[in-house]
Amino acid sequence: MIRLPERKARSETKNAIRRTPLRLDRREQLDRLTSRPVDVLVVGGGVTGCYTALDAATRGLSVALVERDDFASGTSSKSSKMVHGGLRYIEQGNLPLVRRSLLERQRFRRNAPHLVQRLPFVFPVLTQDGVFDARIAKAFEGLLWTYDLAGGWRIGRLHRRLTVPEVLVRAPRLRADRLRGGLLYYDSRTDDARLTLTIARTAAHFGATVLNGATCRALIREGGRVRGATVEVDGRDVDVRAGVVINATGVWSDTLDGLSDPGHRPRIRPAKGVHIIVPWTRLPVDGTVTVPIPGRARRATCTRWGDVVVVGTTDTDYDGSLDEVLCTREEMEYLLDGANTAFDADLAPADVVGSMAGLRPLVGGKEGATLDMSRDHRVSTDAHGLVTVTGGKLTTSRHMGELVVDEALKVLGRRAGCRTARLPLLGGAGYDAEATSATGGVGAHLGERYGTEARFVADLFAEDPSLIEPIIEGAGHLRAEVVYAARCELARTVDDVLSRRTRMRLFARDLSVKAAPEVGRLLQRELGLSDEEVARQVDDYVSGVEREKTVLMEGLS
Repeated sequence: MIRLPERKARSETKNAIRRTPLRLDRREQLDRLTSRPVDVLVVGGGVTGCYTALDAATRGLSVALVERDDFASGTSSKSSKMVHGGLRYIEQGNLPLVRRSLLERQRFRRNAPHLVQRLPFVFPVLTQDGVFDARIAKAFEGLLWTYDLAGGWRIGRLHRRLTVPEVLVRAPRLRADRLRGGLLYYDSRTDDARLTLTIARTAAHFGATVLNGATCRALIREGGRVRGATVEVDGRDVDVRAGVVINATGVWSDTLDGLSDPGHRPRIRPAKGVHIIVPWTRLPVDGTVTVPIPGRARRATCTRWGDVVVVGTTDTDYDGSLDEVLCTREEMEYLLDGANTAFDADLAPADVVGSMAGLRPLVGGKEGATLDMSRDHRVSTDAHGLVTVTGGKLTTSRHMGELVVDEALKVLGRRAGCRTARLPLLGGAGYDAEATSATGGVGAHLGERYGTEARFVADLFAEDPSLIEPIIEGAGHLRAEVVYAARCELARTVDDVLSRRTRMRLFARDLSVKAAPEVGRLLQRELGLSDEEVARQVDDYVSGVEREKTVLMEGLS
C-alpha cells in the first residue's frame, strides 16, 4: 500500500489546501487572457515573475502572467539550487542581504517544506590546495558565527567544527593526507524548476491567469503610458490590456525596457554559472562539500541529489547568446580538476551524466569581477509606467515579488497589504517531511515533489494501473507524473516534461533520450497531439541533448 502525505488543515493555511486537483487547461487560460483586461500583467515566468504574480493575486488584484518559453526555462531551472543566506555576501560586507536572505530561507522552509530541505555544508580544512588552510580557518569560523547570529540559527542547527574522522564520514574520498579537520554549517536546497512551477500554480489557485508559450512582442501605449502588451500565443497575436505591466524577464529585461523607452541604456551584466553531474558512486558525499578550483579565486560545491552529485560553481562573465547557454569542455574540465584535486576520485569526462549552464542577471557596470558584484535587487518604474525588477536571487524571490507589487500599486493608485510571507505554496500546508520520508518508495518520491498534492498524482493509478510504472526502465519518475504534468502543470512538450517537470535531462541525460518517445506518447494521449507533432518534439529534444553533449565533450561551439 502506498502511503502519501496527509492533509492537516489549519485556519492560517486553509486557502492553500485543495480538495481537488488544480487542473490548468491551456485553452481555458488563453480564453481568460483574451477575454478581460487585468490590473497587473507580469512578463516573465521565472521565480521572481511567478512570485510577483502570486503576491499580486493574493492582494486581490486581477493578474495575468505570460512566459515566452516555459516556467523556469531560463535562469530559474539552472541555478545552484540553493536556498541560502550567502556566506560570500558577509565576506563582501553585505550583512543586510544576508539577514534578508536567511529570513526568506526560513519562510521558504515553512511555506514549501516539500520542496526546500535542510542541507549540511562541509568546508574541509586542508594544509594546502584548500578553500582555506588552518591559518585562516579560525577567521572563517568567525564568519560562520556572524552567519548564525544574522539568522542562520533559524534552521535549527548552529555551525560546528569537525574532526578528521567526522569529515571523512561525510566525504570518504577526500584526500586525507592534507586534511586537518573541517567546519559544518547548514543551509537549504530546492528543485528550482518545481519550486517555480509550484509558485505559478499557487498564483493560479488564487485566480491569476498563467500561460507559457506566450511571447511579448510589443507594448501597448495609451496617453504615453504602458497599458498592456501584444502577446503571441500559438501563432496568433493577442492584445492584453493592463493597468500596469511588470518586466520580470531576468537577463532579457533590457529588451523589454527598450520597447518602453527607446533611449534605455542596458544595465544587465550576465554572469554564467555551470554545473556538471556525476554518479554518487564515483563521488560519494553527504550533503554538500565545498572544494577549491585550482588556479581560480572561487569555490565549487559538490552536492548529493539521490544517486548523483552536482558539481558546480558560478559567476564568470558571459557575452554570448542569451538563448543558448551551455556548459563547455573547458568549464567541465576545471570542475573535474577541482573535484579530483580534493578527492581521490579520478573523475573523467565519461563520468559526466548531465550538465547545465545558466545566467544570473547582475545589475551594474562592466568593471570588476562578477564574483564581487552585489546580489541586491532593483525595482524601478520608467517614465511610461513600466515596472522592472532586476538582480536578486532565488532565495529572496518572495521578498522581491512583494516589493514589485508595492511599486505596481503606486502606479495603480491603490493600496493592499502583502500576504505571502506566511502563505504556504500548494502542497506545503500540513506536509510532514519526516513522515513522508519514512514511507519510502513511491510515496516518498511523490511526497517530496508534490507535497500533500501527491495524492492527486496517485489517484491516476486507479484510472490506469500502468501509470505507476516508470517512464522507462531505470527512471525514478513515473508515467503518472507525465499525465499530471499535462493536465495540471501546463506541460506542452517533451522538453517541458524531461527538463523541468522532472529532472531527467539534468540527472540522467542519456536515459532521458530513451524516455522521450514514451513521454511523447503520453502527451499525445492527453493533449491530442498529431503523430507529426510528437515526432517533431522527440526529434527536437534528442537534437538538443546531442548539441549539449557535443559542446561539452568535443569543445565545439
